Amino acid sequence: MTAALRKPAGRTPVRPVRSTGPEGDWTIRLRADLAGYAHALVHSRTEDWAAPARQPPHVREALLRAELGHRDWERYLGLRVPAVRERFAASRRLLKAAVAAAVQVAPWEVELAYTPAGRPYLPGYDAVHIALSHTGSLLLAGLATCGAIGVDAELSDRPLYGPGLCRQSCTPHEAGALQALPRGERDTALVRLWTLKEAYSKATGLGLAAGFTEFGFPVDAAGHVPAHVPLCCPDGTPASGFARAWTFRTCLLDGRYTAGIAVCDAGLGPTRDIAAATALDAAVLDAMSHTES
Repeated sequence: MTAALRKPAGRTPVRPVRSTGPEGDWTIRLRADLAGYAHALVHSRTEDWAAPARQPPHVREALLRAELGHRDWERYLGLRVPAVRERFAASRRLLKAAVAAAVQVAPWEVELAYTPAGRPYLPGYDAVHIALSHTGSLLLAGLATCGAIGVDAELSDRPLYGPGLCRQSCTPHEAGALQALPRGERDTALVRLWTLKEAYSKATGLGLAAGFTEFGFPVDAAGHVPAHVPLCCPDGTPASGFARAWTFRTCLLDGRYTAGIAVCDAGLGPTRDIAAATALDAAVLDAMSHTES
């Protein structure tokens, strides 16, 4: 891949490709998006990535343990609610499959690690940045070679609007715009804003420590956050400087979930070869698949 063939990173965030499970051609589209736009996204459902129920329990457990790896297997065992465990395992299987397709290794060779804020990353391999979100039955994963990436998803009809949350999560400009909307449109508009703020805070690595009232996004008179949105100052004016390296979008997935996407173009130019076998020496590649807590 050469710079001449690569579209400007981050200028047009791609829509997530749909995966119905480990099989299928979704990985072809994912690799094409990553090569052409320096980022790619994939969404699926928990049931599509659940460990095969037809396997005997001991075989199913052995397969899942091998796929999750030491760190995530320990986290999996610590989850007591069956539905939460199932979603946790499915989301990691999807993310690992996406990374594996991008860097050309087997999914069980991909080991995930986590920052103190909970953001996933690939230990010993910084050519690909990763992101993950899941809610309800929805799974959403993102990959980027141009810089940081963050994703978040929420039910589109989640009842969020309220004076307390607005004071804690919205800029004065956003709070005024939401207040001006008809009551029935406020929740939907706030969900869009919330997913964008969450995606940005995850991408920056700040997580819940990010000051949601210190940055914002536009809300138009109809209560819509545009598909492609700029980062704004608290007064609603477009942010300048490094903030211009970021691109955001929202989209509707599965007809009931709103996804927020944040992509940063760090300006370091295209990554020509992200295959693990060529980007890493043997010792680092081995460490990727055997890193422990």
